[in-house]
Amino acid sequence: MSVVSMMKNSPAPMAALLDGVSIEVMPRTASKIEDFTAILPAGTRVYIAHIEGTPIQEMVDTAKRLAAGGFEVMPHFPARIMKNDAELKDWIDRYVSEAGVSSALLLGGSPTTPLGALDSSIQLIETGYFDGFKRLHVAGHPEGNNDIDAKGATVNVDEALRWKQAYKDRSGAKMAIATQFAFAAKPVTDWAERLAAFGITMPIHVGVAGPAKLQTLIKYAIACGVGPSLTVLQKRARDLTKLLKPFEPTEVLTDLAVYKSEHPDSLIDKIHVFPLGGINASADYIRDHSKA
Repeated sequence: MSVVSMMKNSPAPMAALLDGVSIEVMPRTASKIEDFTAILPAGTRVYIAHIEGTPIQEMVDTAKRLAAGGFEVMPHFPARIMKNDAELKDWIDRYVSEAGVSSALLLGGSPTTPLGALDSSIQLIETGYFDGFKRLHVAGHPEGNNDIDAKGATVNVDEALRWKQAYKDRSGAKMAIATQFAFAAKPVTDWAERLAAFGITMPIHVGVAGPAKLQTLIKYAIACGVGPSLTVLQKRARDLTKLLKPFEPTEVLTDLAVYKSEHPDSLIDKIHVFPLGGINASADYIRDHSKA
């Protein structure tokens, strides 16, 4: 048996990769969980996704609840859904004063037309309002982002990451790149190697989808612009014996774990789970696969 095969048959590499795993919630879904401490490890980093139209107080109340449970809270700040700088400052002040938040995910956001003047995570950083935060994460797109670059191009996203790297270097801020979810490892590992080649040193937190129905994942993948790795789902969809079974991220996580074991200096650092099939299903999966 090859070394790679032996590693794939062992839970140790995946357990190591899942050390420090993070997960994402929304206020609506979080309200259905009676006790997060019963399903997530203490200290887990929990992102709070801000969907356009969600009242900021619902976001802050969710942050307060999670912080009280001992979790590291990392709310989303999508630039394009904010009306102006004053609204951004108000959000930050509420999170800090009411929930003690000191971590944030900065991103452009999904609307193609901004509600105000803010259009990108770079502009959010340039306000200076996040200078006192302990940790800042920014978005990464291993399979490209057609809203930023024409299909197949990477000029704009590459330049944006160079700018953020320079900011990290001069500010000393703890920063990482949190990626869109992927269903195959190679597009992610190729992308990580390319970033390292042009001087990016920010660690990469790779997004994966938690257990969910195949139809659900395909819907989200198309909506979010997932590219080459979508073929993994399409291939599974053609197998009628698997069509009705929940899809789990075991294959992509195993491949990433093996790659990380073979390339310990890779920028790939941690895993971020999108609980597209429900928080409980993802929490159970994390617990069951974090055991070496």
